[in-house]
Amino acid sequence: MNYLADVRTLARKDLLLELRARDTLPAMLLFVVAVFVVFHFTLPAHSSDLAASGLLWVAILFTALLGLGRAFVPEREQRTLDGLVLAPCDRSAIWLAKSLATLTFLVAAEVVALPVFALFFHGVDGSTVAGIALADLGICAVGTFLGAMAVATRARDLLLPLLFLPLAIPIVVGGVGASTASSPGRYLGLLALYDALFTLLCWASFEYVVAE
Repeated sequence: MNYLADVRTLARKDLLLELRARDTLPAMLLFVVAVFVVFHFTLPAHSSDLAASGLLWVAILFTALLGLGRAFVPEREQRTLDGLVLAPCDRSAIWLAKSLATLTFLVAAEVVALPVFALFFHGVDGSTVAGIALADLGICAVGTFLGAMAVATRARDLLLPLLFLPLAIPIVVGGVGASTASSPGRYLGLLALYDALFTLLCWASFEYVVAE
């Protein structure tokens, strides 16, 4: 119970900081909507469902990168990251709280972005929504873990995309398959397996990452 209380406290801190600063969520919303507007006027009028689905998933990934890149920015700017690591709680609680906060921002952006996508391109069916829900978990779990690794480096803004995008390839494959395949079950299973595997790895190894 103490572990869950620590996670709740840390996640609440990040959410309150965002409500006061309004830095991350507006940037994510503006970016993803701008992407859909731009490609609405640049793609052919009768683009295939595969092209539209690919655009949706690329937009989700790069929108998530905006949030992930700022996951540890408050602590870095205020020089409190060491204090956060030395707090009397399990260090994996920091990763879980940051992942949940980033997940909240990403879901909030998608709540606005998906209707815009449906308006400009084609409707969003249930398998696409299920794929997005599963993908969001993997994106935030892996991205927050890599964000903690990158924040200590000078090239942090460059390093995070370089580390994250190769690991996100299974998410794109599973997401596009869930959106376009006639039998999306196996692609949803791929996303669920990705979530389970990488969430466990990130949770188990986060303590060693922040200790270095």
